[in-house]
Amino acid sequence: MASKERVGVVIRNPKEKTVIVAVNNRVRHNKYSKIIIRTKKYQVHDYAHVCKLGDEVRISEVKPISKTKRWIISEVLSSTVNPEKFGD
Repeated sequence: MASKERVGVVIRNPKEKTVIVAVNNRVRHNKYSKIIIRTKKYQVHDYAHVCKLGDEVRISEVKPISKTKRWIISEVLSSTVNPEKFGD
């Protein structure tokens, strides 16, 4: 079974090996058919310290690392994204 992957932006760097990544998801409202952007935050394991605030990253799901971390950084896509457009 393939692991899940998401693309998001690093919005916080609270601990040494953890970053918070915001992932936007576009969904259609059932009743009104309007496209809504939903933002979900993931705690991601950054073991190599490669992420900075505002980096666009690809994250992959892995077995649980801690109580709340189940994702790791698989690659850094770009570092030019403004983190202000994502929810904090």
